[in-house]
Amino acid sequence: MYKTQPPSTEGDTTAMAQSGSLHISVGILSIAGGSLLLLVNGYGSTPEKDLVPHTALGILLLITAALLAYSGIRHSLSHGRLFSTLCLTVSALWCGSGLVYILGGQSVIQPTQLRFAFVPGLAAFILALLIIGIAAVVAKKAVLFLIAVGISLASAHQIAGLSAVGFGLYATAANYFLVCLVCLYFGSGRLLSVITHGKVELPGTGVQKKAELKAEQNQGCNDAVSVSLVMNLLSASVLACPLLGVVPALSVGHVPWLWTAGVFQLGMCILFYRGMDMLAATFYGFTSLFAFAEGYSALLSFYSIQPYSPVPFPVVFSVLFFILALFSTQKDLLEGFYQLFFVAYSIALAAQPQGFFQAGTQGVQAAIFVASACMLLITTFNMASSTKIPTGQSCFKALVGRMQSVTLRAHDKELHTPYLGYSKYADAEVLGHASNVLATFAITATVGSQNPLFVLILPWVVMAGGALELLCGAVAFARGKTFESTVFILYGVMWTVWGLTRYGGLYGETRGLNVAVGIITFLVFNILVTAAALFMNVAWFVYAFTFHLILISFVLDAMGSLPYGYDIGVTIIFGLVSFYFFLAHIFNSTFKSPQIPLGNPIIKLTGAGGGAAVCPHLPARKATSVLEIAEIMKNGGICGMPTDTVYVLVAACNRPDAVIKAYKVKKQAEDRPMSMWISSVKQLEPVRHLLSPLLLDFMEAAWPSSISMVIPRGPWMEIFGLGDAAKHIGTPQSIAIRNPDCSVATHLIGLVGPIAVTSANPTGEADTTHHNQVYAKLGDKVDGVLCDGPSPENIASTVVDCTKIETGQIGFFRVGLIPKSKVLQIFEEVQRRHRQGQTNPAFQDDTEQPLTERDISEVGSTEDSGRESENSTPSPPSPEENQVVGNGS
Repeated sequence: MYKTQPPSTEGDTTAMAQSGSLHISVGILSIAGGSLLLLVNGYGSTPEKDLVPHTALGILLLITAALLAYSGIRHSLSHGRLFSTLCLTVSALWCGSGLVYILGGQSVIQPTQLRFAFVPGLAAFILALLIIGIAAVVAKKAVLFLIAVGISLASAHQIAGLSAVGFGLYATAANYFLVCLVCLYFGSGRLLSVITHGKVELPGTGVQKKAELKAEQNQGCNDAVSVSLVMNLLSASVLACPLLGVVPALSVGHVPWLWTAGVFQLGMCILFYRGMDMLAATFYGFTSLFAFAEGYSALLSFYSIQPYSPVPFPVVFSVLFFILALFSTQKDLLEGFYQLFFVAYSIALAAQPQGFFQAGTQGVQAAIFVASACMLLITTFNMASSTKIPTGQSCFKALVGRMQSVTLRAHDKELHTPYLGYSKYADAEVLGHASNVLATFAITATVGSQNPLFVLILPWVVMAGGALELLCGAVAFARGKTFESTVFILYGVMWTVWGLTRYGGLYGETRGLNVAVGIITFLVFNILVTAAALFMNVAWFVYAFTFHLILISFVLDAMGSLPYGYDIGVTIIFGLVSFYFFLAHIFNSTFKSPQIPLGNPIIKLTGAGGGAAVCPHLPARKATSVLEIAEIMKNGGICGMPTDTVYVLVAACNRPDAVIKAYKVKKQAEDRPMSMWISSVKQLEPVRHLLSPLLLDFMEAAWPSSISMVIPRGPWMEIFGLGDAAKHIGTPQSIAIRNPDCSVATHLIGLVGPIAVTSANPTGEADTTHHNQVYAKLGDKVDGVLCDGPSPENIASTVVDCTKIETGQIGFFRVGLIPKSKVLQIFEEVQRRHRQGQTNPAFQDDTEQPLTERDISEVGSTEDSGRESENSTPSPPSPEENQVVGNGS
């Protein structure tokens, strides 16, 4: 019997545990490999000579760090929070260490300077790993505790070894030896469990229990938060060490640590968007900018350059941080309070001409170090323990609840809908518009005739306007937001090119027509974006138009014809427009009412956009939504609905007016009539005495599935209440009937009764593979749409000819999603049972009984699979086209 049972939560957690097992093994064995490498190097090296050259050691550590990062991210998606935090933290440690070793091996850092390069980074990870070890004790995870504490002690001894080589090398190696033993035992136990399918497990190496997995599923993005806090701890440690006298000054040896922190925070941004945490993604996207800018300043110190920090940018940054901190209190008060430290940091940066090299800025980073350590301890403790440290989670909601004029938006799975693409991410527009604000106000700084490297502009423009905006464009693309992704990617590329050219020392004497031509290309693209914005709203049009003015200023600058003050004026205007977008999106995502307006489309085409405002667009996962769509159909409405293939247009069979309306809306071709679907074979109970027992058993065995059956037309159809609309379903000789393998569709059919089905697109057009396309293609003639995102399949159903089934023969009009061999296997099994006298118990009683109104009302039908040929009853094929199979042949 070809049936698909709905997945259970228990099955999901079991599969989750099994899929995470291999990632755990990869992570543990990667830690073992890295520890073994450092163990051998520690025991084999002498004060005069290293066993493994620094360059080779650094490359090997980078490879190990990449494997660890992969394991941590993959296990994070499987809700293994604490293990994921450990893997990503150790990965960042070895990534930074590996880069420092490579710089040392290439003589960029002198041997006498290695100590000052290593100490700030190792100190941060010593504290971070100890905190993770404490969380592991709370969670009663001995293996994670031993690994975290072992690597922490190894890092502490490595710092000691930089002063006393003989002591440090062997003590470090001893700690890594302990880590190796633990990792090899656990990793081998997990691999053995995977190989034997769980039949053999070493003690203490079992996967998480289902209850633990379910508990971790409700912890949001705590692992990503923990790793991001570790990265803040790392960058703060590097900046605070010069102030405390631990290192002489910020130098090129600190660049690997700072840029490692920046890269990992960008990676965590993606995980935050994946975890539907827009506010955290925005905040740690902001902090990654600081890490990259600090690393850039440290890199310039290698060339004896201490860049001047202009005032406008950090002031604007402090405003954005303050607004973000204010809205972050809706998660918890502690998070908002923590973000205020970065408001102070931005103000200190604006007040200090030499930026990251001055004591005031470094002092604020010392405070951030302490705050980050406390936040890390609270976050990991709450992640590991059932007893939570209070963070003020409900205070914001309680405060807003007292305001009658304000309604807080529910932060559930529907917050970031609709998901137009094939991946579910939170909306990235807040960070994308904030990035434009930062890049715009960064270029308002005056460079004049001096070397642009002496002014701190490049990292803000390239990383904020470039890298962050490209990341937001990628997220928007994954969400299926075509226009937004186009804007962010186009503007991100423009900011990157212009930033590197104008503020990276590449401009010089090259300005002229050759540079202007490249910018004019972007102008042409932005004209198309501006035209498309006419169909979005007024705000988007102003947004695209003002950026057009900035591009014109770039062209004039390249040609040497820039009017005085024009560039500053247009950049400030675009910056203010971007700030309005930033504020509107963060406000509107927090409050359901009131809303900051973005305006209506300047040009609106009938049937395009705004579908939710014309007819109900309801989420299919909610039972109340299905009930509402059912009521619309019972009242004679036609609706779009998801299936196991593509979206379809449906009408209740007992409402002939609705069937005729669907036929006319679709502009159905005469050779492609509508089909009928049912929710189960039991809905044919009132007419079972009019159908072949073999056909009924075949239906019972084959459904629910993506199999459509073409059966002879007969008087049994009169029972469904089609009336004159019956001529639009099937041909005069036959009708296609189907029971879809889709719980939403079958539930709706069970409520409505038999339904007539056709594809949700005009005849001759492509299939409808997303709920937003239903209204876009059919316009306001649709009365409702049941929304379930992208279609699970884009393959038609298999259409089986059952018109001669009583003779023991079936044929195939089309082989689609279900293979022909599978259909034949099902049919042969049904035939075998019939030859043995075994019929379906549900159809053994052949005594005819009069039909009642209740019988008629219980008859149900299902929806079409979405393709033109699938939603219609095929015309009888020629003998060559119809491959007849009988008696198992």
